[in-house]
Formats: sequence, structure tokens, C-alpha cells
Amino acid sequence: MTRTHLPGILAMAAVVVASNILVQHLLGQWLTWGALTYPLAFLVTDVMNRVYGPGPARQVIVVGFVVGVICSLIGTQIVGEFGPLVTVRIAIGSGLAFLCAQLMDVAIFDRLRAGRWWRAPLVSTLVGSTLDTVLFFSIAFSASLSFIEPANDVSWANEVLPLLGVGPMVPLWISLALADWMVKLSLAMLALIPFRMIVSKLTARSV
Repeated sequence: MTRTHLPGILAMAAVVVASNILVQHLLGQWLTWGALTYPLAFLVTDVMNRVYGPGPARQVIVVGFVVGVICSLIGTQIVGEFGPLVTVRIAIGSGLAFLCAQLMDVAIFDRLRAGRWWRAPLVSTLVGSTLDTVLFFSIAFSASLSFIEPANDVSWANEVLPLLGVGPMVPLWISLALADWMVKLSLAMLALIPFRMIVSKLTARSV
């Protein structure tokens, strides 16, 4: 890890901290404000991967994971209206989802890096975001995984309601996951613009 990697480290840490704070605040019926900041972690990872390679990108991911663990530990000590802001299931789901999804992103990006400039960041982010959503919401809220934290009542998340208010009847957490996933996919496409600009600037600076 060199000084040139410091901006990436700070950016990842900022995204993780901001997302952990903003996830506590609702945005409409199905989302939290954290849904708008968390996908930026994939942008940071992809920029690091393109400019410096998979090794530094993975190191930045480790930093983000450690920061996320610290945020979760702090969250477990803060009691809100319905109990601790962060439960054990949420902490495990968040950490595991972040680590697996980001490492998957790096692996796919590296495999596709020789193709068109947009292909690697787009495909890697889409796959990573999907994995992240599936892991986090199922671990944190699925009734079938209640053995992870038996004392944590997640019956509210398993209330059967129309999907996103209009579709077939599914547990509430499925609607939450789908809404989150749709935002991630939308931001993955929008992130191609800053990705191109940042990479071009950093590449030109290193020439």
C-alpha cells in the first residue's frame, strides 16, 4: 500500500461510514438513504482495480470491511426505539455481503479488463451488487435463518405483503431487497460516467 492508494482508502472508508449512518433513515417505503451511498463502494473498488490493479483494490476492500465491522460494533451499543440499531444478524449479513460482493467484483473486473472500457466495471458491479443484496437481506431478515440470532425477532420483515405494494404476495424483506437491488443496478450504470472521468484523470496524472 502506497501513498497513491490513500485517496481510495479514504473514499472507501467514507462510503462505508456514511452508508452505516444513512441506512438508519428511511427514504420512502422500501429504501433507506444508505441505498444511495453504498453502491459507491463498487465505484471506488473498480477505479482502484483499473488504475492500480486487483491487489490494491483488494487492500482497499479490506480497509472498508474493517471500518464496517467497527461501525457495526458501535451500532450494537446504540439502542433505538426498537432495540439496538445493529443486530448480530445485520452485522454478519452486512460484513459478509460486503466482503464477498467486493471480492467478486474485483475477480470479474480483472477477468474482463482487456475488453471495452465500460464492460468490466458494469458487469462486475452488476454481479457484485446482486450477490451483495442476496447475502445481506437473506442473512439479516429471512425467517429460515433465524437460528443465527434466535433472540432477534424478525417477524416484521417476514410479514407477507404484495411485492413492492403491487406484485404477488411475498415476505416484506423480499420487497426491501428488490428495491435495494434496483437502485444498485441503476447507480451501476450511472457510475460509468464518474468512473471514466476519474480513471482518465488518474491515468493522465501517472503518465
